[in-house]
Amino acid sequence: MNLLQIPSSTWAIALASAATLAACGSGSSASRNDAAADDGTTEIAVQEKCYGIALAGQNDCAAGPGTTCAGTSTVDYQGNAWKYVAAGTCEELGGTLTAHEGNTAPKARKG
Repeated sequence: MNLLQIPSSTWAIALASAATLAACGSGSSASRNDAAADDGTTEIAVQEKCYGIALAGQNDCAAGPGTTCAGTSTVDYQGNAWKYVAAGTCEELGGTLTAHEGNTAPKARKG
């Protein structure tokens, strides 16, 4: 069987699975985004998961039981929903590096 003979529904499932894995990551608390710089080199921007700062429906992943992944948080600042931020900035924004209970609005900390 060649690629053209694979049913479109199979392709849709495969693409959806790949997108879900890409959005949710591997479970580590840090990620990196490689971007080509103007000079042709690669810049690496390291990010970390920051819990409790996302607005409802704007989380990157992990919004607790009854949710699937990105965009599924149900309230602002949901403590078990995270959003990627630049490494080292989460706590400055008032978030936490681990999931927590509640949905109290974060208070930014002065550096």
